[in-house]
Parts: sequence; C-alpha cells; structure tokens
Amino acid sequence: MTEISSTDRRHLRAAVELSRRCPVSETAFAVGALVVAADSTVLATGFSRENDPGDHAEEVALGKLDAATPLTDATIYSSLEPCSNRASRPRSCTGLLLDAGVGRVVFAWREPTLFTTGEGAEQLAEAGCDVVEVPELASLVRAMNAHLPGVEP
Repeated sequence: MTEISSTDRRHLRAAVELSRRCPVSETAFAVGALVVAADSTVLATGFSRENDPGDHAEEVALGKLDAATPLTDATIYSSLEPCSNRASRPRSCTGLLLDAGVGRVVFAWREPTLFTTGEGAEQLAEAGCDVVEVPELASLVRAMNAHLPGVEP
C-alpha cells in the first residue's frame, strides 16, 4: 500500500474545495480534480459541469493540458473515484486517465452505486496505475454531495 503524504492530503483537500464550485445537479456528483506534476506543481484543475452540464472534473482538468504533456510521473487528485463508465460521453474518466498515461490517482470517496457501478479504482490498478484511496477525507466529499438521494454526510 502506498503511504499517504501530507502533500497528498493537501492536494486532495484542494480537489474537494474545487468541488464547491460545481453547479448543483440532482443527477450528478460534485467533483473536483487536480493534475499535479512529480515536483508538486499543479498543472491543471477542473470541476464537474465547469464548461458543460456533462463535464466530469478529471475530463476538464485533462482537457486543459497539451496532449504532449507527459503524465507518467503525474498524479491526479480527484475528490471522487474516477468513473469507469458513463452515459454522457463515449469515454469514462478512467479511460481518459489511462489514455493520458497518468501514473498515479489519489481519491477520497469511492463512487457509490447511485448512478452507475464504480470500478474505476480497480480498472486503473489492473492497468498498472498507482491508486491511493484516502477514506479519512470521504466525509468532506459526501457532505458536498448530500443533496443527492441516499448520500449522507
């Protein structure tokens, strides 16, 4: 198991803070994401519904990067486990992260089965990505999504 550093916690808290900027939706989670270089430089940020009602946070953050940006040593911090399937776009966030070559993913809360079956963490790990869950911050993410049915802070 990968050790969770104070840097991981700081960047993950920043992702949770970004989720506060999400327009409220009764059919989607509020999620924030940061793409961070190995030297801890924030390369890009994104949040759900930032530009379009169908936007996912990881998708937005990756979309702000030049396609040639190497991400093998980068970490994406997402308040919620990256989705493994979705209805609004042809590629899941898990697929986008794998396509981009992101080497490490850190998230706080596993995606509940409210809208879809969450298997992002498993798919990323199976593909060789270092996946780190920080459950101690999950309550912050649940609180941001307490407007959804069945989600309790």
